[in-house]
Amino acid sequence: MSAPPTPRRIRWRSLAHFATHAPPWVSVVVGAGALLLGLLVVTRPLTSLVLLAIYVALSAVATGIAEVVRPREPRWLSRVLAIVWVAFGLGILLGLRGALQILPAAIAVLLFVGGLASLADAALRGRASERVLSAAWGATQIVFGILALTWPDVTVLVVAVVFGIRTIVFGATQLIRVVRQAALSSRERTAGDRSPRESRRLRGWQAAGRYALSVLLVVVSAGGWGVNEWLRDGAPVVDAFYTPPEVVPYDHGRLIRVDDYSGRAPAGGEVKRILYTTRDAAGQPAVASGLVISPIDPPRGARPVVMWHHGTTGVARGCAPSLRDDAATRWAIPALEDALAKGWVVVATDYSGQGAPGVFPYLIGTGEARSSLDAVLAAREIDDLILSKRTMAWGHSQGGHAALWAAEIADDYAPDVDVLGVAALAPAAEPRELAEELISGEPNALLAILISWVLLPYSDTYDDIELSRYLAPGAAPIVREMTQRCPSEPGVVVSVAAALGVSADNPLYASDLTAGPLGDRLEANAASGPWEMPVLLAWGSADEVIPPSLQENFVARSCAAGNSLRTLVYDDYEHLQILLPGSRFLPVLVRWSDERFQLRDLDRDDCAR
Repeated sequence: MSAPPTPRRIRWRSLAHFATHAPPWVSVVVGAGALLLGLLVVTRPLTSLVLLAIYVALSAVATGIAEVVRPREPRWLSRVLAIVWVAFGLGILLGLRGALQILPAAIAVLLFVGGLASLADAALRGRASERVLSAAWGATQIVFGILALTWPDVTVLVVAVVFGIRTIVFGATQLIRVVRQAALSSRERTAGDRSPRESRRLRGWQAAGRYALSVLLVVVSAGGWGVNEWLRDGAPVVDAFYTPPEVVPYDHGRLIRVDDYSGRAPAGGEVKRILYTTRDAAGQPAVASGLVISPIDPPRGARPVVMWHHGTTGVARGCAPSLRDDAATRWAIPALEDALAKGWVVVATDYSGQGAPGVFPYLIGTGEARSSLDAVLAAREIDDLILSKRTMAWGHSQGGHAALWAAEIADDYAPDVDVLGVAALAPAAEPRELAEELISGEPNALLAILISWVLLPYSDTYDDIELSRYLAPGAAPIVREMTQRCPSEPGVVVSVAAALGVSADNPLYASDLTAGPLGDRLEANAASGPWEMPVLLAWGSADEVIPPSLQENFVARSCAAGNSLRTLVYDDYEHLQILLPGSRFLPVLVRWSDERFQLRDLDRDDCAR
C-alpha cells in the first residue's frame, strides 16, 4: 500500500504540489510562467505590481481550494481557513488599486507562511543535505518576512524583489525537475543504471551544492538582519521630552517644558531645549520644539533675539535639529559664537512636526513662521532669561523661506515680537518655481526623495491635494517611507536605493507635479511680502541646489512689488558654503544685524539702483 500524501505539504504549498504531480507539459507551463513572472518582478517591480497583486490573490484562492479538496483534521478548521484564504484573494482582486497599498504586508505574510512550509519539509522528509537546505531556505523567508513588517524601509521594492527571487526559484525548480526526469528516463532506456560508485559521486556533488547554497542563504539572512540593526542604531531617537502632556495651554507661544540640551554647546554659550504650543499651517493648535542658545555671561538688560530657521533636514519627527549633537554649533547656525559674544540670544525652532508630533510644514509658509514666532514667545517664559522685543530673522534655504514668512506675518500673529530685519541665505523663496526647475532635469534618486518631502506634507495639510493624482499606482508606500528617513542617518541609503531601483522602471510621480491643486498651493506659499523691515538676501553663484537665476527672478519680482532689498552674490560659493565658518558673508551678517538692533537706518537699497 502506498503511503498517503502528506497533508501539510499540500496545504502550505498547494501550487508546488499540483505542478509536481501534473503531467510534464503542465509543469513546464507553470515553471516557465513563474520564472518569467519572477524575472519581471525583480527587474520591473513598480510596473509589475498589478501582476504581482493578481498572483498573490490567485495563490490565496488556490490555497483555499486545496483546503477543501484535501481537508485537514479537524475539517471545520479547513473550512474556516478555506473561507479566509478565498475571501483574502477575492478581496485583492476586487479592490486591486487599494490592495496595492497593503501588498508589501501581504507578500510578507506569504513569505512567512512559505518559510514555515520549508521548515516543515526539513523536519519531515529528505536526506540530510535536503533538510539543511529546506531549513536554511525557510529561515531566510521568515527573516525577510519579519523585516518586511518591522523595517520601515523594506517597501514594495525590496519585498517584491525577494518575493520575485522566490518565484524564480520555484519556476526554475519545476523546469529542472522536468528536464531531470526526462534525462533519467532516457538513461534508463539506453544505458541502464549507473554504477554504485557513479551514483555515490553524483549524490555527493548534489549534497555539496545544497550545503553551499544553505551557507549562502544563512549569510544573506544574517546580512539583512545586520543591516536592520545598523539602521536602527543610526536612526535618531525621539525621547520622552518631545511627547506633549495630555493637557497643554490653548494659547500659542506658551512654554510647556524646558530641559538641558545634551549635545555640544558653543563657546561662550549655554543651550536649553524647549517644548511649546503653536499653531499649524491650518491654524489648529499644535506643539513644537526648539533650542534656546544664550550667552553664559550676558550684559545687563533684555537681550536681543535672533530667530534661526534651519534648512532642509527631512520631514520626519526624528529629523529635528535639536535631536542632533551639533545643532548648536557654528557649523549649524551661522556666526553663532559672534552673536553670543554680542550678548544676543538665538532661538532655533525645529518647526512643528519635527521632534514633537504633528505635520511638518515643509515649505508651507504660515506653518513655518508660526513655529518660529511662538518659539520666541515661549523662550520668554524661561526663568532668568530676559529677552527684548527686538528680533532678527535669519534663515537658510527652507529656513530662508521661513524667515521671510515670519517677518511677513509677525505684526498680525505675534505683534509683541518686533522683527527689525530679515537675513535670507540662499532662500527657497518661491516653491513652485523651484519645483519646476528641479523636475525639468533628468530624474534621479535624490530628486525623488526631495519630491516626497514636499508632496506628503502638502497632501497632509491641504484637503484638495490627493496623493493618487500625483503618484504612480503602488508608489504610495515607497514615497511615504522616504519621508521617514533623515539625510543625516544611515537609513537614507535605503530610500536612495529604492528610488534608484524604480527610476529605471517607472516614474514614481506624475509628469507634471506643478499642475492642479499642488501647483496652486506651491504658488500660494511663495514669499511675496510686503516687508516693512529691511531684507538682506545672499547666495552663491555656484549654488547647486537653488539656481542663482531663481534668486535673481525673486529679487526682480520683490523689487517690482515695492520692497526694499539688499542683495549679495558670492562668486563660486555653493549652497551650504554661504553659512559655514570662513564664509565672507558672516561678518556682513553680524554687522548688518547689529546696526538693525541699534535701530540704525540702512541706506542701501539695491531695488532703487
